[in-house]
Amino acid sequence: MTYQEILETARTCSGPYCKACPVCNGRACKNTMPGPGAKGSGTVAIRNYEAWQDVCLNMDTICVNGPVDTRFTLFGQTYDLPVFAGPVGAVKLHYGEKFTDQEYNDILVPACAKAGIAAFTGDGTDPGVFAAAARAIGANGGKGIPTVKPWDRDTLFSKLDAAKASGAQMFAMDIDAAGLPFLKGLNPPAGSKTVRELREVIEYAKVPFIIKGIMTVKGAKKALEAGAAGIVVSNHGGRVQDGVPATAEVLPTIAEAVKGQMTIFVDGGLRSGVDICKALALGADACILARPYVTAVYGGGEEGVQVLTQKLKGELEDTMAMCGVHSLSEINRDMIF
Repeated sequence: MTYQEILETARTCSGPYCKACPVCNGRACKNTMPGPGAKGSGTVAIRNYEAWQDVCLNMDTICVNGPVDTRFTLFGQTYDLPVFAGPVGAVKLHYGEKFTDQEYNDILVPACAKAGIAAFTGDGTDPGVFAAAARAIGANGGKGIPTVKPWDRDTLFSKLDAAKASGAQMFAMDIDAAGLPFLKGLNPPAGSKTVRELREVIEYAKVPFIIKGIMTVKGAKKALEAGAAGIVVSNHGGRVQDGVPATAEVLPTIAEAVKGQMTIFVDGGLRSGVDICKALALGADACILARPYVTAVYGGGEEGVQVLTQKLKGELEDTMAMCGVHSLSEINRDMIF
């Protein structure tokens, strides 16, 4: 199965909102919620994608002609490349009727593990979604990150207990999900958290904890103060707040402030191995891609995940070689034009 065939198949079962576009740039799904589109004017997802295209790399082929190593280690787990599938919840609502959340995660989690990467998994008002995703992660050697919404204290602790019992070895919280319109006014309640409240959750988890939804140096330092082992520079694909900057625009200053003190992930509009190399050069340690992996699952199931991952790996290897670097540790800001 080719990547083009995956896209063609996905178009037959994704929708009505997601069009499985040849270029997933947020334009065709603009301002469609439910759906993958951005909130309000719908421009933030577009801005995320275009910001990466505005970053240019410097080539350097006067160097040793050796193999490129894309391996990445996170909290003791080694992966074939610094790429993770992003957390997605309510896939029926946003992407099409083909899969329930459990069916989607039952394909995505083991497929990512077989492809040499791992998945962040989503959460929802149905507690079974988070629990089933955690079980899938546990069954695949703990390679995956259950991502919990910012629920009330009791709900959070209950979900973390169940996930740890299933074998999850790390957690994430998409703190910016507090702005999702379909979470407001629901029971259990979800909302923003103080540093003290986050610290309580992280100390209770007793495993590496990642805070997703950081867009400022101030936010990164708050996450560090709360005890987070990592952050995701993310505006939730533009789906929680209109009129905010692209992740590529804020990543460098955030990385400068906390690099080396915690693992820095970034998401939002990353679509190729070239984009991944740019993100690492701007200070990220690893990248998260959500919408492309949804399309891969809808269009090709496990094989779709494998094809997309190998495509990204090949593009990253080629880019690193053309920029004169042979390991992730060699990628640096000097590569940016």
